[in-house]
Amino acid sequence: MTTRWRLDVAYDGTDFSGWATQPGLRTVQGTLEEWIRQVLRLPTPVQVVCAGRTDAGVHARGQVIHVDLPDDAPVDTLERRLRRVLPQDVVAHSVRPAPEGFDARFAAIWRRYVYRLNDGRAPMDPLLRNHVVRARRPLDVDAMNAAARLLIGLKDFAPFCRRHEGATTIRTLLDLHAERDGRGDILFTVRADAFCHSMVRSLMGAMTAIGSGNRDRDWLAQVLTSPVRHPEIEVMPARGLCLEEVGYPPDGDLAARVIQARSKREVHEL
Repeated sequence: MTTRWRLDVAYDGTDFSGWATQPGLRTVQGTLEEWIRQVLRLPTPVQVVCAGRTDAGVHARGQVIHVDLPDDAPVDTLERRLRRVLPQDVVAHSVRPAPEGFDARFAAIWRRYVYRLNDGRAPMDPLLRNHVVRARRPLDVDAMNAAARLLIGLKDFAPFCRRHEGATTIRTLLDLHAERDGRGDILFTVRADAFCHSMVRSLMGAMTAIGSGNRDRDWLAQVLTSPVRHPEIEVMPARGLCLEEVGYPPDGDLAARVIQARSKREVHEL
């Protein structure tokens, strides 16, 4: 018999080849799976499932995973032991039994990312060089926020995604806005029910094009009509992106959410 456990983890993605296990490469999933197996002395490999896969170089403060572990495993010591053995660029903040019906990926109702930009208002902080992207030109935050409102809601984000066979590109974008922090850097918050591959970094490419004055709101409206990935959309560097938080419904609604999330999203006419 096994029990499902929820782990809340954070990592610096700089030296990882993304989340997903890949032969011969250092990945977050591979690192966690190997150390969980070792510290619990399990005879067979384990498989962890995350709320949102991150690409190479993308960071996470609020990644959520689940793993099914044998009931006789000493899981009560797992959190403490992982903190001692995991490499310095990945941390397990908490380990606790998952509520009934919990699935780190399909039970999530939203994911919140932040993308960090420096447009020259303040000097680049060398200590943040792997977490902030330097924009080529000064950016107009008001112009970007005005354009961002076009993207809010249930839409087909095919112009911003790398299409995968059999996968939908329909998503509900809940929040997209930029603000400056105390240093003058720009923090772009992006929150949606789910994201397609490269969607966030493509959205940032569109926003920076508008913020720099190279494109305008009308251009973005035209981009949205494309049924496939738009060739003028730049995919911004991975290092500026961080998964900050994942939201879940109340425990009693987890099972229903999993069923809903597994079903295909469709844009309905209003």
